[in-house]
Order: sequence, then structure tokens, then C-alpha cells
Amino acid sequence: MRQLAAGVTLVTTAGEGTKAGLTATAVCSVSAEPPQLLACVNREAEAHRLLLATGHLAVNLLSAGQQEMADRFAGRTGIDGEARFGAGRWTTLVTGSPILEEALVSFDCRIVTAHEAGTHTIFIARVLDLVVRPGPGPMVYADGRYGRVERAG
Repeated sequence: MRQLAAGVTLVTTAGEGTKAGLTATAVCSVSAEPPQLLACVNREAEAHRLLLATGHLAVNLLSAGQQEMADRFAGRTGIDGEARFGAGRWTTLVTGSPILEEALVSFDCRIVTAHEAGTHTIFIARVLDLVVRPGPGPMVYADGRYGRVERAG
């Protein structure tokens, strides 16, 4: 699975008086009409229970150069829980899920369905709002390393 290159995202949610998030590469588009995406989350991830409880999430696509943020939310820095949100500038849109203001794209979503698959839950979510920002190309992850994709033009 390490050979599958993928965009690097932060999947976030908020509710019950707290915030939670994780770095995820298993995120992709499901449909354009209605606009939906999916995110696969390990059921042992700290954020998993809150994702199920709140019924909403945000997917924040990181740009090249945001490796520190990816490592922070992947648990590689020793920072856990809500403390992960201590870096970066955060806001909210419709659902109240944390939106990273420095992300290339942020999708604010309501979870439509959740399916268990092996060690993970596949969350299918309807995009309710989004923000697209200028910046360098997206960060990708493959074979245990971060890379970048240059934007066209």
C-alpha cells in the first residue's frame, strides 16, 4: 500500500466541547453530483469516535511545504488530541469542523454513511461548503516520503 501515491490531508471534526483530527491519505472524490468524498480512518485513531459522534468532518488538503503540520496530525511529534490545533490558523464553515486557513482546499462535509472495512471505517461525506486558496501544488505521500506536485500554468 505504501506504493500508492496520494494527497496529504488533515481530517478534522469538532463537537462535545473538543476538536480532533488526523493526517489521512486515503481520501478521494466519490461523485460530483451530489458532491461527495470519502475518507478512510483507522478505528483506533483518536479522532474516530468523535467523527462518528458528530456526523461531520472537514478535509483540508495540504500543500507542499506543510510537512510539519502533516507530522503533527499523524502523531509523529508527540502532540496529541486538541493540542494538535495549536499550530496554524483555524476557522469553521457550516458544520463547525476545523478548517485550516493555510490549506490549499478545505471541504466542509456532513457524513452520509460509514462502512467498516478491515481495520478502518470508510466515511462517505457530502460536501456542504468549500474554500479554495492559491498556493504551491499539493503535497503527496508515497513509499514513506513526502513529495510535491507542481501546479500547471
